[in-house]
Amino acid sequence: MRVINIASRVENGSCGESNGEVQRLALPLARREFLKGSGLLMGTLAAGSALAALAPSNAWALELKALTSAQGDALMKMGRVLYPHKKLPDAVYALLAKDLDSKASSDATTAKLLKDGVTALDAAAGGSFATAPAKKQLELVKAMAGQPFFAAVRGQCITSLYDNDMAYASFGYPGAAWDKGGYITRGFQDLKWLPAPSLDASPKPFIG
Repeated sequence: MRVINIASRVENGSCGESNGEVQRLALPLARREFLKGSGLLMGTLAAGSALAALAPSNAWALELKALTSAQGDALMKMGRVLYPHKKLPDAVYALLAKDLDSKASSDATTAKLLKDGVTALDAAAGGSFATAPAKKQLELVKAMAGQPFFAAVRGQCITSLYDNDMAYASFGYPGAAWDKGGYITRGFQDLKWLPAPSLDASPKPFIG
């Protein structure tokens, strides 16, 4: 089976398109034997979703170097509790685990903070936080508010979940436009999730 190595996502926050459309993601493929880290997160993209239409495969996998698969899964679930989005697939929340794992692999203090935090979540859940009911997960995460572990995960969510092309595709955001002349000719009136305004309320743009 071939899988998407989602860790190789574009880092500059631009989709690189010129016409306002989100292009097919240029995600390289890697065979399963390439993934040889401490942990491994795997999943599939929902058929018919915006991201599945852009990705070269509906299967994805992500290698963890410092954290185990169970720890990475717990961090993914915690990220979804903190920032719940039905539109975002697990593949995007896996980027949170990947970024936290990257910090843990280069800093022993961060590694201990994350591992101890997951251990505490599991203990409070009476087994596995990742498999606990959604209501229980929310209660446990709320109980950790203000703690260094909570702050570390919540802070990383901001960039990991939203500053990547997969999130852009899921939300329908075509990328930055200021360096391409603005939105006047690329996406000015292409919203799909709001009713179309009347012509008087939103006339055609004046190009000059």
